[in-house]
Amino acid sequence: MAFEGLDFYNLDDELSEDERLVRDNVRRFVDAEILPIIAKHYEAGTFPMELIPKFGELGLLGANIKGYGCAGLGEVAYGLINQELERGDSGIRSFCSVQGSLCMYPIYAFGSEEQKQKYLPGMAKGEIIGCFGLTEPDFGSNPNGMITRAEELRNGGFRLNGRKRWITNGNIAHVAIVWAKLNGVIRGFLVPTTTRGFTAQKIDGKFSLRASVTSELILEDVELPADAILPGVQGIKGPLSCLTQARAGIAYGAIGAAMACYDCALSYAKDRVQFSRPIAGYQLVQQKLAHMVTEITKAQLVSLQLMRLKEKKKYTPVQVSLAKRNNVFHALEIARMARDILGGNGITYDYPIGRHMLNLETVYTYEGTHDIHTLIIGQHITGISAFE
Repeated sequence: MAFEGLDFYNLDDELSEDERLVRDNVRRFVDAEILPIIAKHYEAGTFPMELIPKFGELGLLGANIKGYGCAGLGEVAYGLINQELERGDSGIRSFCSVQGSLCMYPIYAFGSEEQKQKYLPGMAKGEIIGCFGLTEPDFGSNPNGMITRAEELRNGGFRLNGRKRWITNGNIAHVAIVWAKLNGVIRGFLVPTTTRGFTAQKIDGKFSLRASVTSELILEDVELPADAILPGVQGIKGPLSCLTQARAGIAYGAIGAAMACYDCALSYAKDRVQFSRPIAGYQLVQQKLAHMVTEITKAQLVSLQLMRLKEKKKYTPVQVSLAKRNNVFHALEIARMARDILGGNGITYDYPIGRHMLNLETVYTYEGTHDIHTLIIGQHITGISAFE
């Protein structure tokens, strides 16, 4: 039976026809192109590169950016794209999320017109792949402490030195958005990955996000022209605004992983017979399924309202933190419950639950850990920072 999703509160009625059409098109794409191959890629630790042009054809790259060959969709439609892609795999959603929110967005928001024209149309097609270099080996939750430095050259250009770690798409990227301190101020730089002194080293041996390319970027006397700097932003606001864009999509994406786990567990529980009856007929299993439905529905409500606020330009970063924190926490909880319902079968590649469960362990801590988002909300509530 085709996946129809979970809509306990009739939220489809709150979506426009265009939003439903976008979601359903991506849903069919995930069913036809991603689900048949993703388990093998996950097991092998490879990313399905052949899908990238198809992402471009469907308008999934920078989908909520207007102009420059991008689809120009609304924020709810963008969220639903993330939901469906993560129903396939977190690594697939991560690729599109990084490409659009972390790479295309800063060029669109902070770049010169020349930079926009040079990069965005090709990135929208998937012909130019980007990566986002913020996290460092010793600085993740505290990006202000970054060590990577830029210095001005006499010819007006720049020289970069430093390392970035846990960088999605690093080894397949054509351009890296690298954040570095220039005269003590954080600035963004467009670094072609063929530049002398730039090296990307793939991080292997991962339990999680195995169908995603994760890298360490090494910059050793990387010299760039004067027009490599993003002129429109200075300070920590630059990278954090990009993360805010991405986190909103992650909140929606986590719902897709949770829905996939719930759908699999429900189907399994109806078919699996123990003690002469389907296990779906037992109280403890029904309690788990009811909890899943409840948390997925709450996450849908939170995300829909967040994206409506985003469309009206009334949302705040702390609202994004609440959605990311809540939705990923409960998606991981749902994956673990679903694994429990499937018993030993839940850890096999015959079912998607183990894959989603391990992927969500990473989503739980990347782009702001659960605890960091807790403190962001806590600071907002109390007016007192717990970071110092």
